[in-house]
Amino acid sequence: MNNNREIYLDIKGDFPVFERELDLVYLDHAATSQKPEMVVDVLKEQMLFENGSPHRGAHRMSVLATEIYNKGRNAVREFIHARRSEEIIFTKNATESLNLIAYSYGLHSIGKEDEILVAISAHHSNFVPWQMVAEKTGASLKYLMVDEFGDIPDSEISKINEKTKLVAFSWISNGIGTKVDAQRIIEKAHEVGAVAVVDAAQIAGHEPIDVQAVDADFLVFSGHKMFAPQGIGVLYGKYDLLDKMPPFLTGGDMIEYVSCEGTTFAKVPERFEAGTQNVTGVRGLTAAIDYVLSIGLDRISVHESALTSYAVEQLKKLPFVTVYGAESVEKRGALVIFNIEGIHPHDVASILDEEGIAIRAGHHCTQPLMKHLGLGASCRASFSIYNGTEDIDTLVKGIKRVREVFGYDD
Repeated sequence: MNNNREIYLDIKGDFPVFERELDLVYLDHAATSQKPEMVVDVLKEQMLFENGSPHRGAHRMSVLATEIYNKGRNAVREFIHARRSEEIIFTKNATESLNLIAYSYGLHSIGKEDEILVAISAHHSNFVPWQMVAEKTGASLKYLMVDEFGDIPDSEISKINEKTKLVAFSWISNGIGTKVDAQRIIEKAHEVGAVAVVDAAQIAGHEPIDVQAVDADFLVFSGHKMFAPQGIGVLYGKYDLLDKMPPFLTGGDMIEYVSCEGTTFAKVPERFEAGTQNVTGVRGLTAAIDYVLSIGLDRISVHESALTSYAVEQLKKLPFVTVYGAESVEKRGALVIFNIEGIHPHDVASILDEEGIAIRAGHHCTQPLMKHLGLGASCRASFSIYNGTEDIDTLVKGIKRVREVFGYDD
């Protein structure tokens, strides 16, 4: 772990929160990331000196805001290796992106005789919209079940058939931490003419993403989970699909021409970006991408993989802890799901918080997955570049403290 500790020691100082909160062990990155100072500085600069409404004015502040917005779109295009910048739609988060797909694509492209396949491990935001589409269209909604390790086996992927019109799944499940073979699922979907919707919220900023290489039809993520501010999200869609979709929201800036007799809509991507857009969020996302790339996604991936492996190893040494998810670290994202025997996850999280340790407890917006695994709730520790092995060691000590509070003598 020496190389990874080096990365960690170089990077933790980029995050002011750890200078003020000296005892904070932040292990809830999968929910939202802490922000590096350079991103915060960029946000302040934009709000103070670069603030204008994009696309709507001839004055210099409006022109500057438009440039910032357009540069941000191109930065995302390069970040995920999309073919063209028009394939990048800005939303407020991954949830809105998925709802946009459901309303603008699902309701208009899926019919009564069709099937929708959703991974049981999907986040609610990639689960509930497809329930809605199935209910409104009469399509059949079926599920790709996961094995005990959170993976989608070939026997489940074979459920994709000639009736399947859409397959939705998480590349890395936030509820169990397992990384599935996205390319394998997408290839199977394309064999039968179906489209694939990929939730990349837990992989963006952790590992390289190439939407052309995996051939994703739609892919979404939120900026706030990769060092950008909250309130900015991304929807990638293949241009040929987006170009045929009607708008999700209507109003200003997404129109071509409005008259009392009717309205014509703007081309992609403006068609899907109604109203004054979040230029500040886009500027912050652009800075976050620059920050991630300055470190290097390969370095980040190596660091977090080693840290996750260390966490699993240390937690499994505790006889009263059950660790869920893939056995191989190559099949894991930067998060570990676990439970402590005899103690509810909410109690675990509350006591750990008193020790300065921030984890997540509950169903992680994956209730169908929890039911499938026979769990009411679980604990989740998730990692980033600002974590080191000492944070894992502190977590282990904290878990032992939880046991002490509940009267266990270990």
